[in-house]
Amino acid sequence: MSKRTQIASCVLGALALGNATVVSADQLQDLQKAEAKIHTAAAKSQEKINNLFEQSQELLAEYRNVIDTTEGLKVYNDYLANLVADQQRGIDSLQRQIDSIDETRQNIVPLMFAMIDSLEEFINLDIPINLEERQERVQRLRDVMSNSSVTVAERFRLVLEAYQTENEYGTKIESYSGQIDDNGQSVQVDFFNLGRTALLALSKDQKAAWVWDNDSRSYQQLGDEYLSSVIQAVRMAQGLVPQDLIKLPIKAAAE
Repeated sequence: MSKRTQIASCVLGALALGNATVVSADQLQDLQKAEAKIHTAAAKSQEKINNLFEQSQELLAEYRNVIDTTEGLKVYNDYLANLVADQQRGIDSLQRQIDSIDETRQNIVPLMFAMIDSLEEFINLDIPINLEERQERVQRLRDVMSNSSVTVAERFRLVLEAYQTENEYGTKIESYSGQIDDNGQSVQVDFFNLGRTALLALSKDQKAAWVWDNDSRSYQQLGDEYLSSVIQAVRMAQGLVPQDLIKLPIKAAAE
């Protein structure tokens, strides 16, 4: 081969190697750009994933709060339902009582009239302790029963109060002024009653004494042997002397 030919071959080879180097550099740069894009895309994707994860955690926390709130509301609703049911039972009970008021009134009014009649009969048959006062009390009860401005409850209270007062006469020791009929003559006296055990009368001049006989429904004059005892009894009831043992004409109980 001539030198000229060798030089030409060398030049061609150098050109070919230079072209190959240029091509390889371009491809590497393209690969680097593509890889950079991939990294950028991957970073964006990761950021999106991170954002989605954070959102999912927030939603999960919110969901749990909603569940807790729902459970709390359910318990509270059950509590309110029980309260409403209890209130409804109370309302139903009150309604039943209201519905029975008329029936109660219809039953209690005849009962009160019967109680007043029985009280009046008892007073007429009893020892005449404070007789006028007791008879006036019965008449006031009858007046109240015909007074429309007095409630049924107040009427019933007054009837019971009258019975209580009658009961107290059986335990009281008292003295009060009045008058008796002695053989057609009115005599001013001081009465003394030992509960319902004995009812005595002492004339104002303290010269005569009587005892009530419930069998004959009249006053029987006592002998002089009882006069000092009756005087002492009246004075004790009036609080003038201390209580002491005295001799009184008390009728023995019969079978």
